[in-house]
Amino acid sequence: MADGSSVRAAIVQAAPVPLAVGAGIFALQDHITAALDLGARVIAFGETFLGGYPLWLDEAPGAALWDHPGTRALHAALMNEAIRPGDARLAPVQELVDRSGALVSVGAHERVRSSLYNCQILHRPGLPPLLHRKLVPTHGERLIWARGDGSTLQTHDDSEIGAVGSLICWEHWMPLARAAMHNQGEAVHFAAWPTVRETYAIASRHYAFEGRCFVLAAGTIQTRDDVLDGLDRCAMGSEARHAARALIEAMPGGQLQHGGSMIIGPDAQVLAQAGSGYEILTADLELAQIAQALTALDSDGHYARPDVFELHVDTRPREGVVWSRQD
Repeated sequence: MADGSSVRAAIVQAAPVPLAVGAGIFALQDHITAALDLGARVIAFGETFLGGYPLWLDEAPGAALWDHPGTRALHAALMNEAIRPGDARLAPVQELVDRSGALVSVGAHERVRSSLYNCQILHRPGLPPLLHRKLVPTHGERLIWARGDGSTLQTHDDSEIGAVGSLICWEHWMPLARAAMHNQGEAVHFAAWPTVRETYAIASRHYAFEGRCFVLAAGTIQTRDDVLDGLDRCAMGSEARHAARALIEAMPGGQLQHGGSMIIGPDAQVLAQAGSGYEILTADLELAQIAQALTALDSDGHYARPDVFELHVDTRPREGVVWSRQD
């Protein structure tokens, strides 16, 4: 990392195309291009931007009832639309990243075999995307997402600005997950949220101060009408569509996710903050501030006590079934 250098960062606080991931990828390319035109070379999008945050889990009465037909229909739609490992639909995004040299972090629903995961995809020039899968879905999210494992608790280190990593939403209240990320020496951290509420802003600023890194706390905006529009773009049978629409229409009208994105320095100071509408939030990250902040606190180094505390991180993929052959 060049300590005297500066890099422009951007958070694209926009509405996703809920459910319809393919359409969302087309919109994503336009959003990335707009951020690149502003000079950004580090670009963030919020939690599950591709596919949209499943608002019905929090907002629609009865969504958690056993065998709810609307919940089943929406889950099936996300299963059909979700990103898969090596998904060719993301190739145009990778081409944009390769041409520009930018780093782009975007949240997505990912399908692995027959389960969905909440993941953050880091597109990086000349390399395959780096994924982080949410370790613990929060509360009602457990109805839709499986748990990630330690194999995706990692950073991108081949960068001129230093290590870059991400955590998703309430992972920022997992002390050991934070310690594992701080150990990898992040210079820039993507904190993905649905809306950056007051407590989420506190968690993001705390992470920046504790980790001595820049934090891009990225939120999204979303309305009930956005979800209905996304549903109309999905292929499904008439009975399933009717059930899904009825559940979505049971949610309150108007705006349900309110942005609040912010870019934070390694001293926890807010460098830029968005409102509740569409916005491309930018700030220039002065990388020398990281080393200056480390003078007083290095939570993984001179402020650690390895003689008292030790953290073991298991980074093996946990597939559940291991196939072996004995000749």
